[in-house]
Amino acid sequence: MNLNNIKNNSEDSGLKNIASGSFNETKLDDGFFVLTYQNETDEVQTVEREIDSRFIQFHFCIKGSSEFIFNNGNYRLKIEEENSLLLYNPQRDLPIHLEVHAKSWLVSILVSIKKFHGLFSQEADYITFLSDDNKDKKYYKDGKITPSMAIALNQLINYNLNSSIKHLYFKGKALELLSLYFNRSEDADIEQCPFLVDETNVIKIRKAKDIIIARMAEPPTLQELSDEIGLSLKKLKEGFKQIYGDSVFSFLFDYKMEVARKLLEAGNHNVNEVGLKVGYSTSSHFISAFKKKYGTTPKKYLMALG
Repeated sequence: MNLNNIKNNSEDSGLKNIASGSFNETKLDDGFFVLTYQNETDEVQTVEREIDSRFIQFHFCIKGSSEFIFNNGNYRLKIEEENSLLLYNPQRDLPIHLEVHAKSWLVSILVSIKKFHGLFSQEADYITFLSDDNKDKKYYKDGKITPSMAIALNQLINYNLNSSIKHLYFKGKALELLSLYFNRSEDADIEQCPFLVDETNVIKIRKAKDIIIARMAEPPTLQELSDEIGLSLKKLKEGFKQIYGDSVFSFLFDYKMEVARKLLEAGNHNVNEVGLKVGYSTSSHFISAFKKKYGTTPKKYLMALG
């Protein structure tokens, strides 16, 4: 079956739906699809979908882990929590044969090479696998899901707005994910930012990220961070933006809100306790920050999850 023949309603896509899990597909445009997989059972669930060689596949594992199976089981490729996988082989079809492990969530974006070129025509020179040298070669890349990407992915999984805007919402989120995916491409960014060619600076900036995450409840000031990693304030700001696609504190804000969301969903802490854990001394400040990020209060967010 060719992807162009798939119906655009996830409910009608023919993907298997089970009582404690869901496998849905949404057509965004010709040659552009979003698939979401949620396996809430204690057993492995298998998902299969034919995909021809024109498609680039982006897979994001938000929770748990899964395995892609190729060549009738002769080759297996595991994708772990908070990791992504890009697959493209213009020489042969790469059908999805996916074993979704227990309590695992994935989001996949499938986009035809023609559609993809149209989206990125201005930037095609720096997207490695779009270069003329690589146009007939297979391409594989794994990477980490950034906090900004995790937010967009969870918004796709937890979609609960009016069904009439689902198509528009999913398309916006898919484009956001693609832009974040390529924005944080470190090798491309290093080429564009001369001072980052020095691997020592890259290590220092990654250390800065680790520091603010470890001390998110009481993070250092930018100057204190700069002094601690031994890099000038200017290089810290510019380098952090290059590697992580965001300013230090914007990145930290996204990270804190993602941690808060996960803590709320776990159900072991009340709103005030969650706020304190991520660095808000009053619940009103935390609620305000959460609403700024997700457009709803922590309490309403939990109610919507049911």
